[in-house]
Parts: sequence; structure tokens; C-alpha cells
Amino acid sequence: MCFRELSRSVRSRNDTIRINLTARHLSELPISTMPRLMLFPELPSDIQVKGLIFDMDGTLCLPQTWMFSEMRRVLGIAKSVDILDHIYSLEVAEQEVAHEKVRQVERTAMVQMKPQPGLEELMEFLEKNELLKAICTRNFDTPVNHLLTKFLPKKLFHPIVTREFKPPKPSPAGILHIANHWKIEPKHLIMVGDSVDDMLAGHRAGVITILLESDVNVHLTEAKETDAVVQRLDDIINLLKGGIEITERMPTVSEEEVKSLDG
Repeated sequence: MCFRELSRSVRSRNDTIRINLTARHLSELPISTMPRLMLFPELPSDIQVKGLIFDMDGTLCLPQTWMFSEMRRVLGIAKSVDILDHIYSLEVAEQEVAHEKVRQVERTAMVQMKPQPGLEELMEFLEKNELLKAICTRNFDTPVNHLLTKFLPKKLFHPIVTREFKPPKPSPAGILHIANHWKIEPKHLIMVGDSVDDMLAGHRAGVITILLESDVNVHLTEAKETDAVVQRLDDIINLLKGGIEITERMPTVSEEEVKSLDG
């Protein structure tokens, strides 16, 4: 068997490891005793990954951090106030006006979208290995459709959960809705995102979380809700092959509650 040399930084919750491996090094690595979520389980304690759920802004496309500052400006709210929480606190007649102000900012950002490095490579790998893909975002459907049409025209994501689904992240309800639709237990799934909402929602749903690191979310790399950290989307390929160590967790929303949310 021929191994090409691997050289990549992969970060777990507690440490950073520089991998520079040859075939000889691979044979010398210790075998983890922790249960792992991975593509091809090797030990009885390993769990097979069956699907990945992606955030959109800052995850499938490059971050546009100005967008959220602009949303708060047009709504007249402070940085500490959650945008959707503020909108839902308004009178019904005022909510649509506020939503349209936010949508206009999102439309402007939409035309400036650029794909994340490694996006195409990761999607090809997931489809080759028949892993399910879904999107769970706090954005609305028009920018999502734009991204898929422009950058991933032949890739299937289903379901696509936008902010029309309530409650939005950081509630785990959207992720559990996807798991329920797929008829797959959360322990077989991964949430990939770049924000505290993504990590909280994934952790509360009982799925493994992967943080796509950037200059603005370094503080989340050590959060207990973050299971693994990557610098590029295609770094996830090596994680799926090698496995992500997992800890026990229980969803904070029951299956019955998810079904009631599904209507």
C-alpha cells in the first residue's frame, strides 16, 4: 500500500496537533480508547457517521461580519441584542417591517458571497461516500438558494432549515428536525458551523460539533460545546477518516417536542 505524506493542522477541543505522517509513522500511532464518530468504524465502540448539517454564513461561504453590524444598525439595537430575538419581541405588524430591513442587508451580502476554501473537495467526498447533507441557518431562503445555485449546483442538501423554522439556533430544534426527517439518531450526525449558535445548537441536540475557525471565533475553539476545529472545510475529510472522539450527551429537546414543532 502506498501512503502519500499528510501535512495538515487539525485541532481538537484541548490541543493542536501538527500532522506530518508517512506510512511508518501511521503504524506507530497509539489507538484511541475513546469512542469515535467516523466514516469507517474500526472498534466496537466506534460510531458510524451518517450525515452532516451545515450552517451557511461563514461556513459554506466566507464570513461577512459587516452584515450583522449593519442589521443591528438598521434595527437600532445594540451588539448585545440577538437580532431574531429582537424581531420576535416586536408587535406582529412591526415584525415584517423589521424582517424586510434584515432581508435587504442579506440580499446585499448575497451578491458578494465567496465559497469557503475546500468546499468543493469536501462535497465531492461526502457524495462519493453517500453521506447525507443538510443546511440549518438563521438566514432566509433566497441567499441559501443563491449559494447552492452558484457554487453547488449539482449537490443535494435536504432538508434546508431557515429562520422560518422556529425556534432558530441556538435552539437544537432545527437540527433535531433534520435528524427526525432522516430517521437517524443524533449520535450519528455532525453540525459544522462557525458561531456560538452553531456549537450550542449542535451540542444541545446531541450531535458532534465541528468549528470552522476564523479570526473572529478563536474564543470558541476551547468551548466545551466544540468537539473539533478545522481551518478549512476539506480538513473535515481527515477527521471523518480518522474519527472524532466523542463524549456522552443528551438532546435537550425530546423527539415528541420535535414532532410537535414539525406540526
